[in-house]
Amino acid sequence: MADTPPSTPPPAARPSKPVSEALLNDKWDHAISSLLIRSTLGLSFGVVFSVLLFKRRAWPAWVGLGFGAGRAWEEADATFKRGAAPTGRDGLRLVRS
Repeated sequence: MADTPPSTPPPAARPSKPVSEALLNDKWDHAISSLLIRSTLGLSFGVVFSVLLFKRRAWPAWVGLGFGAGRAWEEADATFKRGAAPTGRDGLRLVRS
């Protein structure tokens, strides 16, 4: 038998970004898209209520925009504070006992 050197396993492929950075990028993407969607919906409802109920005043549209942006802010804040904790299907934390 010939003396052959032991084979070494190939080096593991490293991702281009660390996992934590990729997770943070996903959270920011979700936060910004949620902000755009919720603000637009709030503004839309404000415009509809402005036309139907408030004689075309501007303040219902601004209030709707504020409510939408505030809701998106709270959701993003909770997501960033939660960290990488596992969540259930309905968005609630899983309790390990």
